[in-house]
Amino acid sequence: MIKTEPSVILLEFNELSPRLMDHFMAKRKLPNFSRLHREAHVYVTKAKEKSPYLEPWIQWVNVHSGLNYEDHKVFRLDEGQKLKVPCVWDILSKEGHRVGVCGSMNVRYETPFNGYVLPDPWSSVVEPYPESLKTYFNFVQKNVMEHTRDRVPLSKAEYLGFLGFMLRSGLSVNTVAASIRQLLSERIRRTHWKRAVILDRLQFDLFAHYWKELRPEFSTFFLNSTAHFQHMYWRNMEPEHFKMKPTAEEQAVFEEAVLFGYQEMDRLVGRFLKLCGPNTTLIFCTALGQQPCLKYEDEGGKCFHRPKDFEKLLGVVGVTAPHKVSAMMSETFHVYFQNEADAIATQAQLTSLRLSGEQTLNVNREKDVLTAGCCISHAVGRDAMLTGPSRAVPFFDIFYQAEGTKSGMHDSDGILWIRYPDLAHRIHSEKVALTSIAPTILDLFQVEPPAHMKGSSLLAMGRRSSISSLGAAPVSAA
Repeated sequence: MIKTEPSVILLEFNELSPRLMDHFMAKRKLPNFSRLHREAHVYVTKAKEKSPYLEPWIQWVNVHSGLNYEDHKVFRLDEGQKLKVPCVWDILSKEGHRVGVCGSMNVRYETPFNGYVLPDPWSSVVEPYPESLKTYFNFVQKNVMEHTRDRVPLSKAEYLGFLGFMLRSGLSVNTVAASIRQLLSERIRRTHWKRAVILDRLQFDLFAHYWKELRPEFSTFFLNSTAHFQHMYWRNMEPEHFKMKPTAEEQAVFEEAVLFGYQEMDRLVGRFLKLCGPNTTLIFCTALGQQPCLKYEDEGGKCFHRPKDFEKLLGVVGVTAPHKVSAMMSETFHVYFQNEADAIATQAQLTSLRLSGEQTLNVNREKDVLTAGCCISHAVGRDAMLTGPSRAVPFFDIFYQAEGTKSGMHDSDGILWIRYPDLAHRIHSEKVALTSIAPTILDLFQVEPPAHMKGSSLLAMGRRSSISSLGAAPVSAA
């Protein structure tokens, strides 16, 4: 069957930097991104929010809903379901368009849904749709949640179940070969950190399988690996910005880690360009970017500590109330309770933890949910003791320090390239709002944006009635 319907793919490569993209393209390191750039309308986006609201789980909600944080109020990761308005995929699904959501961050969706939804791996509330995706979702979730550990806690049965799912869902020979090479390299070299890109390849295989099987007219595809590389290894890429210089040993491993991430995504862009049909509009968006993180340099840099076992941590402070724990990014985790009283009591217990008199956990509460994380950002001695309400335990019996020191931080400037089927190229000088993306996507499908979307479509005003297909390219919105 030949795909004839016009379509849109939204590539969501989290936090890639406009400056680094330009630099690497100028160095001829990214041939597929360079091709996409010269065949696209090129914009820089500007997030409205400032810290502490300049977070990807907020900005991607902006992209998908057409609302800024001040209107949607979704503040934390794993709370996308609290969004009160439909996202762009909900609207297109109701209009009869087939839709595929592949890994997008902080999602919500409405049923019945005309397509499939794979939530981001930090989701503990929103379930994949259809249910057959849970085997894939659960496997990836454990790998992502525990990527800082030497060994991911997966059973042999889980590995076999995942392999069987992928064999039925598009697993490619190239991905198998790359996975074998990665696992072998980890035995002889310090390359465990590269494992994230294997998950990226698996996700592309899954996306391509559904693209061919379901023929979605609108699709999203989200990846976070390079954002993580930037957070951890910017110091190695540009040591001249930092007071704390990496060692020669670290440079031998991580000097080109960020470039490696961009080049891996460049290879995926090449695969998307081959996958796209002549009627496909390809939108590349990063929601925000990154810049060097220098504010912790006088403190010796920022490191983070994660609980080895969440139940052991809760046990140290005497938590007995029924609960559910969900790990998030970095040091953060959620604890869900059956009632608000239990959450209040546990918040007091967790905030009582001390390391040499220093508060160990930041704990915020919203009704019956706690969001907590270790606030010890400096290095901790191996014999340090953690003091709880009734006993003391070694700090490293409860926590472990993740590898690396934070050296990249969020920046409000992001990338937005729109490659229309006519391949027209134009660079737009005026920065655009993230809330313009959802109306633009709906405009491409000739669907009227709902009243809650206040952003302006990037298709020029007055042309909407004359657009007869998704292949029509816009005049400048700048």
